[in-house]
Amino acid sequence: MHEMLTRRQLLLAGAAIPVATAAPKYDLIVRGGRVIDLSQKIDRVADVAILGGKIAAIRPKIVAGAGTQVIDARGKLVTPGLIDIHTHLSDPKLPPATLAADGVTTAVDGGSTGADNVDQLVKIAQGAPNHVRILINISRGGVSGNELVDISKADAAAARAAIERNREWVIGIKARLSRSAAGENDVEALRRARAAADPLKVPIMVHVGNTASPLPVLLALLRPGDIVTHMYAPAPHGMLDDNGRVLPEVREARRRGVLFDFGSGRTEHWTWDVAERALAQDFTPDTISSDSTFDGRTNQVFNFPNVLSNFLTLGMPVEQVIARATGNAARVFPELRSYGTLRVGAAADLAVLELREGDFEFVDNYKTKRPGRRKLFAAAVLLGGKQVPAGR
Repeated sequence: MHEMLTRRQLLLAGAAIPVATAAPKYDLIVRGGRVIDLSQKIDRVADVAILGGKIAAIRPKIVAGAGTQVIDARGKLVTPGLIDIHTHLSDPKLPPATLAADGVTTAVDGGSTGADNVDQLVKIAQGAPNHVRILINISRGGVSGNELVDISKADAAAARAAIERNREWVIGIKARLSRSAAGENDVEALRRARAAADPLKVPIMVHVGNTASPLPVLLALLRPGDIVTHMYAPAPHGMLDDNGRVLPEVREARRRGVLFDFGSGRTEHWTWDVAERALAQDFTPDTISSDSTFDGRTNQVFNFPNVLSNFLTLGMPVEQVIARATGNAARVFPELRSYGTLRVGAAADLAVLELREGDFEFVDNYKTKRPGRRKLFAAAVLLGGKQVPAGR
């Protein structure tokens, strides 16, 4: 029987010694970016590890080779997947995948459809690669341009029935109260939305700006958790008084839990002047949203990172901008509260954003242009730990 060779003899003989190689510990590592997750008070350069579609670790310098795949995020921002709480996705020309490419891993449709046609939007949500939820329009037919001028279309019972039928997907009610949509019926439309929402304990999002009634009258009908979108709409009946001061009723509404959302859009929803005056008085948005439509992809809105970049131009720190499109947005609706975080164990919905320096142009809803030096772009997007195309 041959004598077993010692390790020394093998070395002398030049033989290769088998070395046990550990398998990668993680499926994917996003390496070296500035990780911003203010829901956990994280703002530092670190690596993010993903395993089984969930966040597995956030640590500096996770050992090389620990991930089967690596995304190089050096010099970029790594954030929870963006949450846009005011979009419009019933148009087949704007599929949810388009928003996913912008870093939007969770989107809420803001009232495109009503009780008579919400089922078609539910099918879109069910087939979306990202998480899509719906606010049902209190008008049975959804957005038509003047859907509440005929107040008989505001049907609380029909809205309640449609929500109950689609409770997994429909998470609130939308009422567009501007004169173009509601005429003189803003208060009655809101009362009917209230009658639909309260028995089901879901929030109402109200579209304001150029309403028949002064804003304080409408705010008095809102409850904690309801959302005012297009918060920076100009006069008449905006959030500022004749001297440019934030109305006391607006501050009181916030104190009692009413939320205020930016809601960019394209038509008379915000101006640089109102936004600057409100921000100077420390009245910042609770959330920033795009009010995306297909037409907005080539006019004013363009994409969600562009909308967020308006606030960089207005002087808001980037980490605060990101918070309003991630953790803050997740807290608006109970159904979204597991998103908007990079907490260990959470779904690995993640955006890698490039903050470019350069000469950029931004525009408000009145076509007032403003130069900016910084702009966000989506560089990589993960949904449940899987990379999806970014930056279309």
